[in-house]
Amino acid sequence: MNIYGPGDVTPRQAYVIACGNEKGGSGKTTIAMHLIVALLNTGHKVASIDLDSRQMSLTRYVENRASWSRRNGLRVPMPDHSRVERALGDSVSENENIELAQFQDILLRVENTHDFIVIDTPGHDGFAMRLAHSMADTLVTPINDSFIDFDVLGHIDPDTGEITGISHYAAMVREARRHRRLVDNGLLDWVVVRNRLSSLVTRNNRSLADSLNDLCMRLGCRLAEGISERVIFRELFPIGMTALDELSVISLGVGPTLSHLSARQEIRALLTALKLPIDDVGKRRAQARRLWLENVAQPIDSLDVLAD
Repeated sequence: MNIYGPGDVTPRQAYVIACGNEKGGSGKTTIAMHLIVALLNTGHKVASIDLDSRQMSLTRYVENRASWSRRNGLRVPMPDHSRVERALGDSVSENENIELAQFQDILLRVENTHDFIVIDTPGHDGFAMRLAHSMADTLVTPINDSFIDFDVLGHIDPDTGEITGISHYAAMVREARRHRRLVDNGLLDWVVVRNRLSSLVTRNNRSLADSLNDLCMRLGCRLAEGISERVIFRELFPIGMTALDELSVISLGVGPTLSHLSARQEIRALLTALKLPIDDVGKRRAQARRLWLENVAQPIDSLDVLAD
């Protein structure tokens, strides 16, 4: 099955953000949920999609948020969430086709009715994984700050530190970018996010930073700092809250601490680095796309609808 066919990427209103990495435990779901809440807080209509039909971490995060808010009488913004149900057939290929069909049905429902779509991808290659990457406007790839996670993107010579090649995942992203350009001349902004940064600067940290900079130049992606190894991010998951929500005893169950405030600062810095269209200009462009789609069958008397 050719998932990179000409009909896979079509004109749409929604700006698509995919959080992708083929290695588990990199922080994809934590970043995805914080992006969702950040976009909701700025007044955008957000659809979230959990493509990981096995782990369903983003789905559990959203469900925890809904449950906690009901139990505590909180009014918190919620995304229009969908998940791809796990197919349990005998054939791996058949299961992938079933899950891909679910994903495409979800996209058809939300792609022209929402401003943003945030997709949490699985930690393995597959049809749906590739489609999510090929349609993304921004791809966020979090990696833990270690050479073990670096290997997901590229390979280095242990003696010289030179890049000797790129990994399967990086090659897949490169193919997704090529496909995107061919289909609609769109550009995929790929941002590699260094997570679980250590407060101690070591020789290994410096070597890793140099290697990442070299690799990002080769891959044509940007490098950003993400979230530190903070207990608070693990504590927020069970209650479905984020560092961007109101920090109070009611919302958190405990009083906010300096760790909460530091986590919020880190997330805000990451949002700035991602350069997502969430400001007033971005809102006007979203409205312009909405008006255009609503009137696409009518004669266009003026191009003002497409202006900022």
